[in-house]
Amino acid sequence: MYMKSLLAAFAIVFASSAAADLTPWEDYEVSDAVWSVSTIKVHPNMDDAYLEGIKKTWVASNEVAKKLGQIEDYAIYRSDLPQSGDFNLLLVVKFANTADLAPNKARYETFMKEWGEAQAQETSDYAQQNYPAMREITGQYYLRKIEIK
Repeated sequence: MYMKSLLAAFAIVFASSAAADLTPWEDYEVSDAVWSVSTIKVHPNMDDAYLEGIKKTWVASNEVAKKLGQIEDYAIYRSDLPQSGDFNLLLVVKFANTADLAPNKARYETFMKEWGEAQAQETSDYAQQNYPAMREITGQYYLRKIEIK
């Protein structure tokens, strides 16, 4: 008797779960836009030094990409609780769609012409020499916005 009651309870739970399934584009929309999110753990007392560095590298290169229309936007988010978990800084770049993430020779050449080979080498050298002592990349994600209807 107990076993039958337990099986009936499981059946009800799983039947209820199946009935609650949502259907894409009927119950919710998925954005074409894609956000590239990097989670960063900036080491203690390195916050301002790291921000100064990414101003010269990450921010400057994203400004060029935005000017060229290769990205829609970018942002930096910092936790008010810097020692609260696996990361304390988010670097976010918004792309119009997945195609903008794919390798593209023409887009690369356009960017490099605007950014400059010397600038690219300088920022790469700076990042390789300085960032390992300042931070650890703890994750990288591609996210899409979900709009529930």
